[in-house]
Amino acid sequence: MPIILIDYIPFYYTSLARTPIPAVVAGKFVQIRNGNARYLVLSPRELTKYHANIVERFCMDKGIEGSYDSKREKYTIADQAWQIIGGGKFERDANKKTIKLYDNSMAYGKFDATGLKETLGALREFSGYDIIVE
Repeated sequence: MPIILIDYIPFYYTSLARTPIPAVVAGKFVQIRNGNARYLVLSPRELTKYHANIVERFCMDKGIEGSYDSKREKYTIADQAWQIIGGGKFERDANKKTIKLYDNSMAYGKFDATGLKETLGALREFSGYDIIVE
C-alpha cells in the first residue's frame, strides 16, 4: 500500500517563518489511513507542538471534520472512514541524506513500522536517503 506524504516543513519555513529550510529538521509525525490510502504527515516542531495539532491541521487542509477532546489532548476525526494509526518523532538531515522515525505519540500510540522503510524509500522525496525506523 503506497504512502501519500504530507510534508509541512516547506510550508512552515517558506510561508510562515520566511526562512530557508534548514538542513536538519526535527519534528513529529502521524500516520492516517482512509481505505487503501495511507498518509504520513510530517510537521516541524516549531509548527506543531503536539500530534493532535498535526491531525487538526491535516483535517483542516482536507476539509475533514473533527474535534478535540475535553482536555485538548487528542483530535478525533468525525468520519469513521479515517483512522489515525499512530505517531512518533522524526529527524531529517538533508546533508547526510538520512531520515529517522522513532518514538511514539502520547495521544495516538506507536506508529506502524511495517513496510515503512521500503515505502518511504520509494518516494521521490526520499530517493537516496538512508531511512532509519526504530
